[in-house]
Amino acid sequence: MQLKGSCHCGKVKFSVESAEPVPFMRCYCSICRKTAGAGGYAINLGADARSLKVTGKRFVKIYRARLPDRKSAGTRPSTARRHFCTFCGSPLWVWDPTWPELVHPHAGAIDTALPAPPENVHILTGSKASWVKIEGKPDDPRFKNYPKMSLAQWHQSKGLTSPAKR
Repeated sequence: MQLKGSCHCGKVKFSVESAEPVPFMRCYCSICRKTAGAGGYAINLGADARSLKVTGKRFVKIYRARLPDRKSAGTRPSTARRHFCTFCGSPLWVWDPTWPELVHPHAGAIDTALPAPPENVHILTGSKASWVKIEGKPDDPRFKNYPKMSLAQWHQSKGLTSPAKR
C-alpha cells in the first residue's frame, strides 16, 4: 500500500510503500512518548526503506536518543534515527541501520486513510508515564517490554499484509 505523509506545516512531504500499514502497536517508552507521544505513546508503521521519497529534505533533521550505557555507566546514542521537521517539529519516521531495509513512518504523519486495527498491542508499558491510562479493549495484548512478534509477523498473523510495490 502506498502511504503518503507530511509534517503539520506542509514543508516536508513523503511517500513510502508499506506491506504493514495497520496502526496497531502503541509504544509507551520514554523516547516515543517524548518525541512523538500523543496520548503518551507513539504508533509506527512498517515500510520499505528503498521506496521512501521525500520532498522538503532541507527541513528534515535527525534526532538520536541517548540510551543508558552499561559499560561506562553513562549514555550512548541510539542507533535509531528519528526524522522530524525542523520548522514545525512534527515527527515523521524512524530509520535504524540495524535494519536498513525498513523505515517506520509515524502513523500520525500519514495522510493516507489507514485501515483500522482489529486490536491494539501495547508495548513497553513498564516505562509509561504515571498519568497515562492504557486504553483499548480489555483483551488487547500488553507487554512490559518488547513482544517477540514483529510488525510484519503481527500483520501476517491477522491476514493484513498488503503487497508492497518494489
